[in-house]
Amino acid sequence: MVKKTGLLFLGLTLISNLSNAQISGSLESTGQRYVDDNKIQLDGEDAEHRYRSNSYLKLDYITGSWSFGVQGESYLPLSLLNYNPELKGVDIGTVYARYSNKKLGLDVTAGHFYEQFGSGLILRSWEDRQLGINNAILGGRVEYAPADALTFTFLGGRQRVGLGFDLSKGTLYGANIEAGLSDILAISTVDISFGLSYVGRYEDYEHRYLNGNNAHLVNSYSGRLSVSKGGFYSEIEYVHKGKDLLMNMGAPLIDGNKKAGNAFLLDLGYARKGLGVNASLRRMENMRFYSQHDLDGNVFNRGVVNYVPALTKQYDYALQNIYVYQAQPQYQTTPKIAAGEIGGQLDLYYKFKKNSALGGKYGTQVALNTSYWGGLDIEGDPETGMYTTKALGFGDKYYNDMAVEVRKKWSKNWSSVFMYLNQHYNRGYIEGKGGMVNATTATAETTYKFGKSQSIRMEGQHQWVKDNFKNWAAATVEYGLDQHWSFYVHDSYNYGLDKIHYYNLGASFSKNSSRVALSYGRQRGGLLCVGGVCRMVTEAAGFTLYVSTSF
Repeated sequence: MVKKTGLLFLGLTLISNLSNAQISGSLESTGQRYVDDNKIQLDGEDAEHRYRSNSYLKLDYITGSWSFGVQGESYLPLSLLNYNPELKGVDIGTVYARYSNKKLGLDVTAGHFYEQFGSGLILRSWEDRQLGINNAILGGRVEYAPADALTFTFLGGRQRVGLGFDLSKGTLYGANIEAGLSDILAISTVDISFGLSYVGRYEDYEHRYLNGNNAHLVNSYSGRLSVSKGGFYSEIEYVHKGKDLLMNMGAPLIDGNKKAGNAFLLDLGYARKGLGVNASLRRMENMRFYSQHDLDGNVFNRGVVNYVPALTKQYDYALQNIYVYQAQPQYQTTPKIAAGEIGGQLDLYYKFKKNSALGGKYGTQVALNTSYWGGLDIEGDPETGMYTTKALGFGDKYYNDMAVEVRKKWSKNWSSVFMYLNQHYNRGYIEGKGGMVNATTATAETTYKFGKSQSIRMEGQHQWVKDNFKNWAAATVEYGLDQHWSFYVHDSYNYGLDKIHYYNLGASFSKNSSRVALSYGRQRGGLLCVGGVCRMVTEAAGFTLYVSTSF
């Protein structure tokens, strides 16, 4: 009787808790069936597994101050092409338990978690399914905010490098302070905040090096300060990375030499209605940072501790992304010795007022962007890995671009986009082969809306290049039947060299929080980038089915 009473009490307690709980979830699945055609064929092991899929089911349960979550992942029979080949089968991706109490200023997580200190130059763990990145940390995280303007964060754990419990050999430790000085000092005329961070990686190396220089702990520190007043804002950040093994082609140099790294980032800007100006300057030296040293330079971004995106404009159109820059924070010896990058970008936005000479009835938006990135001014010995650099010196040019974008609304239903882009792209440093490429790309897009929910969007692109892939032409037509259905056809034609069409056609259906899309076509090989982070993809052709929903 006592046992039955206890079970009844437990059941009533669970029901009571469920009545006040929130359960949410999401499902996302991408399946691809690869086929051969007269231009693109798979070979080797890729040809043996022509159907592949990546699927993610995420469930979260919240009751009071507690929350619990799990993400199941399926890669059947293998992950999609160009993803980490160790992602296969069905397994747990992430799992966590969290306690959050705003009154106490306390937030505690056990299990997998994501975190970012500052801009991410010293630490960022995040998930990007399109890139195949999930570097969540499995361990513990504590955040304590004794006041609204002061927050402390402490964490420790090992990083996910495959499925959820495939973990790095190295262990990460971190601490962070965020302070709003204006609030603490009761300053109302200007907004000032600062942050301090520490990240350490401890790894029990399996290698023995000839010089016995075998320290296990790499300590990194960062400090940052932001100041804003009115429309003006500025932020400065400096990161010092402790001495770490110099890696060459993914392996330690034979004598085990170590070198410290550093990064400097400065953002300045001004914004008001109709006008925006932003300048970003950055210098990085030996700033690749991994939770396991022998993962350095892997093409799947496994074990990446920090976030070093390319600070260039993120372009929207296909031909603009053939020669896309990838940040170069690493030490390398080919094509020449190099140890990082230095450069910056400038953005200018202006909107001509309505009913002005250049604005017309609806106004005109103009955006200008330019960036320049080069290597450090460096002298060194590739045999030993030892080198010296000049703080503000520039070496070889890696990349620069200049873009002009004009957005014009002609009527309530008709709008257009015009864009010019010129790029200089050093394949030798960015891809490890080839020389400097100069590409000029012109783009025009127009969208017309008719009826209550129908629209048609058309775009045309052309790229002029004297070498490498030479000239390209591209076009897209997209038709929105209503608020649910849309259809598109696209073709990028490399008529200057390979005489190959990279065509795609597809349809999608969306309702509420659910979406289904089916497409067929060819994928161009090269760098695929999201948010300035890239991975290489190979040519492929076939069908793609995408399904997503949330509840």
